[in-house]
Amino acid sequence: MGDMIVVQDLVKNYGNFCAVNHISFTVPEGKIFGFLGPNGAGKTTTIKMLTTILDPTSGFIRVNGHDPVHERKQVRRSFGIVFQDPSLDDELTALENVDLHGALYGVPRGERMKRAQTLLELVGLWDRRDDLVKQYSGGMKRRLEVARALLHRPRILFLDEPTIGLDPQTRNHIWGYIDTLSKEQNVTVFFTTHYMEEADRVAAECAVIDHGKIVAQDTPAALKQQTDSATLEDAFIALTGHAIREEEGNVMDRMRMMRAAWRGGRR
Repeated sequence: MGDMIVVQDLVKNYGNFCAVNHISFTVPEGKIFGFLGPNGAGKTTTIKMLTTILDPTSGFIRVNGHDPVHERKQVRRSFGIVFQDPSLDDELTALENVDLHGALYGVPRGERMKRAQTLLELVGLWDRRDDLVKQYSGGMKRRLEVARALLHRPRILFLDEPTIGLDPQTRNHIWGYIDTLSKEQNVTVFFTTHYMEEADRVAAECAVIDHGKIVAQDTPAALKQQTDSATLEDAFIALTGHAIREEEGNVMDRMRMMRAAWRGGRR
């Protein structure tokens, strides 16, 4: 068992603003890793670099042994991702959404149909496979996104706030499935969440990032012990402070607008 994600001295600058500031961590194969931080801390920027969406300013990244800058295709085939914002086609059925994903990844039709049934059964949606996604509840859509992300058998699953806005029953169902997936199929899971009780329950290890720097990294139990805290939420606040933060996207948007102004309107 090796490391599925390796990050060393990673930096991402936007002009004079440093969004990710010389961070390093590793995620072993088959483990569930929580990447925690306040709004604007650098979580989403880091995920975008790991998943080939953004190029780093400097540093070293390997995802399943591949470089996200120079081996984008290999990296993209290595992971599935559930974005924070919905990404399903509401005018297609659940089965059509999953089937389209498999086709885009080159999964043979016979195989993707069998795989689609297995995954939709596992997330409790097989009986609703022919319903249009626009008829689904928020929790059903989230479960469908997880199933879709796994169709091409990725070795890594990225989850960016996967249970935001969901009721406790649905959140528990999704995490139960992800935990089983990690243990039984050796899938590596890299997730962000603001629900600290989720991270405490499912993560083998957590890194806490704040102002672009990793301020702590250890098991949830060790982080609580380190900060003399009863809960991971208390530990998180002890490590990052009480101040309310802005959304990371707002910070990035502001930097882009400033850069556009400096360049005479070009972005």
